Amino acid sequence: MNTCHMYEQLGISKEILNYAAAIEESLADRFFEIDATAEYNQLKVIHGMQKCRVSDTHFAATTGYGYNDAGRDTLEEVYAQVFHGESALVRPQLISGTHALHIALSANLRPGDQLLSPVGKPYDTLEEVIGIRDSVGSLKEYGVSYRQVDLLENGDFDFEGIRKAINEKTKLVTIQRSKGYQTRPTLSVARIGQLISFVKEIKPDVICMVDNCYGEFVERTEPLDAGADMMVGSLIKNPGGGLAPIGGYIVGRADCIERAAARLSAPGLGKEVGASLGLNQSFFQGLFLAPTVVAGALKGAVFAANLYERLGFSVVPDSTESRHDIIQAITFGKPEGVIAFCEGIQAAAPVDSYVTPEPWDMPGYDAPVIMAAGAFIQGASIELSADGPMKPPYAVYFQGGLTWYHAKLGILKSLQKVWEAGLVKLPVM
Repeated sequence: MNTCHMYEQLGISKEILNYAAAIEESLADRFFEIDATAEYNQLKVIHGMQKCRVSDTHFAATTGYGYNDAGRDTLEEVYAQVFHGESALVRPQLISGTHALHIALSANLRPGDQLLSPVGKPYDTLEEVIGIRDSVGSLKEYGVSYRQVDLLENGDFDFEGIRKAINEKTKLVTIQRSKGYQTRPTLSVARIGQLISFVKEIKPDVICMVDNCYGEFVERTEPLDAGADMMVGSLIKNPGGGLAPIGGYIVGRADCIERAAARLSAPGLGKEVGASLGLNQSFFQGLFLAPTVVAGALKGAVFAANLYERLGFSVVPDSTESRHDIIQAITFGKPEGVIAFCEGIQAAAPVDSYVTPEPWDMPGYDAPVIMAAGAFIQGASIELSADGPMKPPYAVYFQGGLTWYHAKLGILKSLQKVWEAGLVKLPVM
């Protein structure tokens, strides 16, 4: 039985396979570059683990207060080593990327301080954390004000606007690397460094925090290498490698991390408490696998961009751009396209493939959202997934795939559904 027959058993027609085959063949050089970056990052992770003398004794479970959890402490040393920070907080008690960002922000801001976003509106779930949309317990309720400078129409930084926005109250600058539910470019580490340098020239003592979700191991450097004071992310995205069942991280300057630890646990307790509950092995092994898992997801994103762009859809990044996160945005312009795409991703999943995703009012969002994610870890967007808000411009955001082969199947299945819905015509091959 050949591979094409297996694809046909999974519902992929010969027309879709023929169209995709030539595109995949044309991407050999791009895939080689992705693998080269993955090799570099794999060596970086191994070096960090060796330098921190990781042992199988660090996989033992702790309970209760988690005093003397050597595995937890060593894991945090590894994160600091790999990402070039002074200290790190890596905990299952950080339940999501949004939670990790909230801890980092609320720990390092005080009443009367001002938070500045120089890259436009943050991801939807942070709007209530900040108080852009009123919510119980927001930073706004605690007297932290917020200013925002949008990117220019061409995606460049509005340096003059940023200069005017920074004042004596500006305490922390938050920089979201990935696009969120927008079609703006993702920020490269080099561009993040350019922005941080500009901000620090104006106000050297300002804390620069980068929301690094979806960006880890995509490049050979990370935001801390570019001058960031803190870097924040989720373990059920890139750095968990598909094995971490929960968790988040904050890594960077020691004083910033100390305040975050005190906020997560309690003043006076800080990093000394917090049982790992037998999850350390998954955290260590997930980090070990992360560079190659991210490479598979990146190949999927590049493949999707090429597949859909050649059919006339607007894609961000486009088919030739360099990559700085694992997310691929595809604009359909109508809700039927978003729904059909997500149905295809769900149908390609190893878990809950029989489920039909539907838009619904999710907590933290201002419009119904459709999400496709038949994942081993609930909500793990390093696994094959797609989602999008049901509002103009009706764009879908695709990411993940623990292997390139699964990402490929998902993209083919998405196109199969879009084609069967009559939303696209395939070129004659």
